Amino acid sequence: MAKKLVVKLTANFERNLADIEGFLTEVDAPDGLLDELLDTVIPNLERFPGMGRLFLNRAVGSVEATNALIALRTKLKAVLAEPDGLREYVMDHYLVLYVQVVDSIFLLSIKHHRQLSFDFEAHWAAGT
Repeated sequence: MAKKLVVKLTANFERNLADIEGFLTEVDAPDGLLDELLDTVIPNLERFPGMGRLFLNRAVGSVEATNALIALRTKLKAVLAEPDGLREYVMDHYLVLYVQVVDSIFLLSIKHHRQLSFDFEAHWAAGT
């Protein structure tokens, strides 16, 4: 049996969770997000890190999106051995952005499916 990978949370992912928790508390909406992350998402990624869809393989429909993907690939090549390994784990109501680096999975961001995109500029500025 293959060795399980270690799943680590980035500071950006932790900020996303805090924002989600604050919002859900404010609107008094129950949500099993943490249970789903702990009971399903993290165990799945430990065993099957390639299960998420490739983030950079998505179809783009504009010049701006094409340019943004080119810029993102350039930045990823500088820090990752496999820059095309950026993946999305699709949950019922959330998308988790993650990447595998050697024997670790880094959870980079989590967003509600209604949010438009991941904020890469803030992520790079934060240095996480």
